[in-house]
Amino acid sequence: MREITIGLVASFFFAVTFILNRSMELAGGSWLWSSSLRFFFMAPLLFVIVLFRRNIRPVWQDMKRHPRVWITWGTVGFGLFYAPLTYAAAYGPGWLVAGTWQCTIVAGVLLSPLFTKTIETPNGTMSVRRPIEKRALFISLFILFGVVLIQFQQAGRLTWSEMVLGVFPVLVAAFAYPLGNRKMIEHCAGRLDAFQRVCGMTMASLPFWLVVALMGWMTSGAPSAGQTMQSFIVAMSSGVIATTLFFIATDRAKGNERKLAAVEATQSAEVMFAVIGEVLFLSTPLPNGWAVVGLAVIIIGICWHSFESTRTVKRPALPISTARRLDREGGEP
Repeated sequence: MREITIGLVASFFFAVTFILNRSMELAGGSWLWSSSLRFFFMAPLLFVIVLFRRNIRPVWQDMKRHPRVWITWGTVGFGLFYAPLTYAAAYGPGWLVAGTWQCTIVAGVLLSPLFTKTIETPNGTMSVRRPIEKRALFISLFILFGVVLIQFQQAGRLTWSEMVLGVFPVLVAAFAYPLGNRKMIEHCAGRLDAFQRVCGMTMASLPFWLVVALMGWMTSGAPSAGQTMQSFIVAMSSGVIATTLFFIATDRAKGNERKLAAVEATQSAEVMFAVIGEVLFLSTPLPNGWAVVGLAVIIIGICWHSFESTRTVKRPALPISTARRLDREGGEP
């Protein structure tokens, strides 16, 4: 339950991204600067935090030993996650981007077979592919249905270009974020905490953001003072606070696919926060009808995930032979 609470708090700060990105686009700011500035601000902030906690050296040492791993998954987890999100904000409203982004709760479950776990066998330990948690997938799809209901209210106002350019880039981001996060969890294997991992991934993704910033400079010149300030707020709220909280929650849930799916599902609350934020700050219409039903479905789904993950934790230990059989079958008692 604590991990889910942390995830919900993170989703509140993540929602700032969708609201301010849309605000910057409406003010004429380039998505290239909106995306790259966030990570230029994040890098020194996170470096100072980790340095103050006196554990920056392990990050540097691991990055020097495994530069390809850090650059690859830092770019996937942060670069291919945030650049498409800000690009989509240029073509679709914040609620559309926030809603489509919730596909990540299903993506996280579907990515499970790309990772392995160690089990005990009569001949010793062996690594096997993690199964797809069917129950977690069903609950995540239930939450996604709630997200669709929220979008249904305003979907009729969208043009075809808004649908295509505002949806497909977000689908790329929805898979890239959990993939990069989980790959780095697997690589760090408990050696680095959430602050260290976020700091390392941010620094490893900087070459990608330098290229993006160069493109922004060539196409639209320097960013405005307003866009710079809003990018700084996004960096603090979403980049530092939300990302660190989310990584802490996923760290606590690692090794338990159902619990990890529940934590990732808390991101669906971003839609609610984004809708409220756009109503308050961008004067969008209040949700009604099916949108209210969708909000209720999301809340029920998050509570359902919380119940299932708690039930899994409290489940009594199984006999070793039964546990081994279930691990091999990928089933449940």
